[in-house]
Amino acid sequence: MNSQSFAGLLGAIVASIVMVVAVAYGPIGQYGKPAKPASIQQPAPVQQAPAAPAPRGPVIREVPN
Repeated sequence: MNSQSFAGLLGAIVASIVMVVAVAYGPIGQYGKPAKPASIQQPAPVQQAPAAPAPRGPVIREVPN
């Protein structure tokens, strides 16, 4: 048995262990997960936009000479 075949066998063993752990801790897709209930969202009540503030005139400041 040469080193390449030993590495391939060891890699296959490690890969199979990783796959078993992955399926055990996190099922793939929807398998093993409860179905999510469909939720109907009510439209939010429409709020009136606040009235625009009254237009202001130019700001005049007295500047000391």
